[in-house]
Amino acid sequence: MESLTENGNRITGNTVNHQNVQSLEQTRFNTTEVIMPGIVEPEGLLVKTRVLNDPAAGQVSVKVEASGICFAEQSMRRGRYYEQPKFPFVPGYDLVGTVVATGPGVDTTLLGKRVAALTKTGGWASYTLLPASDLLPVPEDIDPLEAETLIVNGITAWQMLHVKARIKRGQTILVHGANGGVGTILTQLALYAGVRVIGTASPRHHEALRAQGVQPVDYNDTDLAGSVLKHSPGGVDAVFDHVGGASFARSFGLLTKGGVLVCYAIASALNDTGNILIPFLKVLVQLGWWNILPNGRKAYFYNIWDGKGSETFQIQLRETFTQLTTLLASGVLKPQIAARFPLAQITAAMKLAESRTAYGKVVLVP
Repeated sequence: MESLTENGNRITGNTVNHQNVQSLEQTRFNTTEVIMPGIVEPEGLLVKTRVLNDPAAGQVSVKVEASGICFAEQSMRRGRYYEQPKFPFVPGYDLVGTVVATGPGVDTTLLGKRVAALTKTGGWASYTLLPASDLLPVPEDIDPLEAETLIVNGITAWQMLHVKARIKRGQTILVHGANGGVGTILTQLALYAGVRVIGTASPRHHEALRAQGVQPVDYNDTDLAGSVLKHSPGGVDAVFDHVGGASFARSFGLLTKGGVLVCYAIASALNDTGNILIPFLKVLVQLGWWNILPNGRKAYFYNIWDGKGSETFQIQLRETFTQLTTLLASGVLKPQIAARFPLAQITAAMKLAESRTAYGKVVLVP
């Protein structure tokens, strides 16, 4: 790997020569950022350039190579994401990039290393500041765009499948939105684990899903439950549902005895108005009720930030991400990148991500 800093210093491989370390730490980078100024349509997103501050104690400066667009940013631009920052702010839930400067107290051997981070915001930029403690190592032989798909989407898929649902070989699962960023990785992980997968998607994606080994079902099917049961008459062992509303109840009804429903978003509430907590509170009450029913079925709401601030949170992220990069390097995982856009084309990128027509993830390449 070889790259240049803004002032022309050259970084080669995983190290920076001693002469450059001092200059890198004192260099300020011009960063181009996407600004979400308020509740806007995709055309209202702004692209601006400013000088990035030097990294403070415990921080690093990262040259961003890839940052994805996920459901969270679609919610944020509508003001519908819980605990999002006050407008204006820079979105970007995750990123992959190279460390180009270190702040006081940070190991300078990080310079030139490729890293990933789960950020929640701030990823849609050409350079950004991150806590060194939040960095996840990215093997140098992995494409940064492919690595990007493994952060929020990959970690979510892995933890829902293996921690929440605890799937077993020979089981059958239903994945809603099997063509999406989470869905494409979740289906691959499930198939690798010896699990049969039924996936909902638009008919335009059915051929691609079949090629992967997934049994597709039209997500607009008026008798979706009946269509699923045709492929799995006894029901399914787990359902992964981001749709919400009536879909959660239908998904729970499709479970076999001892089955697990894992909810991880409420897409049906995206354009709601009013208090953004109400839909989540309703879901939590419903899931709690289902969990006390005497049929052995369970229902959970997955949140990637559960446990944030605990000693084990970052350890678990690192372990999960390592598992995923290992599977990527071995060829088990084949990330689906629907399209890549420069920051200047954020409007087109956002529109595609929200169109429900993409197969895989839309990625920004600063």
